[in-house]
Amino acid sequence: MITASLILNIVVLIPVCYFMLTNNVRIVKTLGEFTPSRGILLAIYATILLASILLIFFADVKLAFALFFMQIVYKLLSPFTVKTLKHPFVISNIFIAIFHLSTIIHMLKVGALHFDF
Repeated sequence: MITASLILNIVVLIPVCYFMLTNNVRIVKTLGEFTPSRGILLAIYATILLASILLIFFADVKLAFALFFMQIVYKLLSPFTVKTLKHPFVISNIFIAIFHLSTIIHMLKVGALHFDF
């Protein structure tokens, strides 16, 4: 499940980051013209993409958990911050959050996480 969630991140974020970098017409239609806020969003997406690629090659359950947890939180907050459930990014965020949540639940069920406090 961890690998599936990482691959989902990679498959989704490669085209999204590319379209944002090239100011593709689909991105402009969905997110509007380039703004500093959109640049910050691109930086966040690029960071998630790079972290997912690194975790494919250097597996670390705790780091994967932290990445998925962070994504679940921000993705489930997006309907409230965007103030709609109809935006394409909000809709995809909800589906991806559900997928990552199922990965975290699986990680917990199989005892993959061990926290030393």
